[in-house]
Amino acid sequence: MIVTTVNTENAPAAIGPYSQATIFNSQAFVSGQLGLSPATCEFVADDVEGQARQALENLKAILEACGSALTKVISVDVFLTDMNDFAKVNAIYSEFFSSHKPARAAVEVSALPKGGLVEIKCVAAI
Repeated sequence: MIVTTVNTENAPAAIGPYSQATIFNSQAFVSGQLGLSPATCEFVADDVEGQARQALENLKAILEACGSALTKVISVDVFLTDMNDFAKVNAIYSEFFSSHKPARAAVEVSALPKGGLVEIKCVAAI
């Protein structure tokens, strides 16, 4: 059993004792991404749309570092601090997943790291 850890400078560094992604059995398991700038590790926006867009850009960069792509995503989990933002996040999400539609769950949580409004993680084929 070989598990490979993946980290890229094109996405924010992990803010805890974990990696941006791990690869096992030709699948990439991407850790939850917030709307943080890769350069500063600060939120790029105060609104859920800006944070969702950046979280998905971070996810995309990590997938590419794994040798995968958005078109190979199998499942996505979306965590929102306010389910009333679901439609706003869906609009941004559909920009990244237009024709390819992976399985997905979206749940409301009481809080996210650093006070984020949305966090997104995924599993993808390589």
